[in-house]
Amino acid sequence: MPYLPLVLFLAVYLFASLAWDMSQLVGAAYLTTSLTCFVAYAIDKSAARSQSWRTPESTLLILGLVGGWPGALLAQQWLRHKTSKQSFQRKFQLTVALNLGAFAWLAWRLGVPA
Repeated sequence: MPYLPLVLFLAVYLFASLAWDMSQLVGAAYLTTSLTCFVAYAIDKSAARSQSWRTPESTLLILGLVGGWPGALLAQQWLRHKTSKQSFQRKFQLTVALNLGAFAWLAWRLGVPA
């Protein structure tokens, strides 16, 4: 079930795009922050392996909160990074829920029927 939030987001995003003619800039912003977040996780995974400077968890969580969580979710699963640390996962899941809630609320409030 690790991909369930991503599937829910895609469904809400698709609905908002079709029902309210949401700007494509929103999708571009999510894509950009997701790619950035994926790269940050990859760099941190590499640093963990080489025992060098690590990206602070707060940075990874903030990147996820501002819209990069889809990339973070994919990085966690594909790179097997930050998946077993439960304290991080609880915080990460909270940031995903907050972002999804904010996205749904803003799409509903700012949405203009197509």
